[in-house]
Amino acid sequence: MTDGPSLQERYSPNSPCFGCGPANAKGLRIRSFVEGDLLVADWTPEAHHEAFPGVLNGGIIGSLLDCHCNWAAANHLRVARGLDAPPCTVTADYAIVLRRPCPTDKPLKLTARVTSHEGDRCVVEGELTSDGKVRATCKGTFVAVQPGHPAYHRW
Repeated sequence: MTDGPSLQERYSPNSPCFGCGPANAKGLRIRSFVEGDLLVADWTPEAHHEAFPGVLNGGIIGSLLDCHCNWAAANHLRVARGLDAPPCTVTADYAIVLRRPCPTDKPLKLTARVTSHEGDRCVVEGELTSDGKVRATCKGTFVAVQPGHPAYHRW
């Protein structure tokens, strides 16, 4: 993992997003980095993220994977289009599969990869792992928005 700025810090430093916004002091503040064809992030839960003692809340898992996969799509479109900054992307759909309990006593790893891209849409698959075991997976469609969309100027 790099010590430099994450994609979020580089391209959206003032974002208030709960999952990935660097400017949201009460958010999850994930930091995503490019590693080859993957987007990766390490994230450490705290007790207030638990569903019950020692186990991460499913909604938090969904937020982590949604935001991380969204950034995989945005960065993919940036590279594919030769842009200086990623287009603003939003979630069109996503599905989370909770495979096993996710512990809260150690760092978690997020990975995401674009599996297909057509026009303004990317399909992304993501995983959340801990102790080398897949805890949750995600598959979603993320779309670059156009002028007039409420999220168009969010970063």
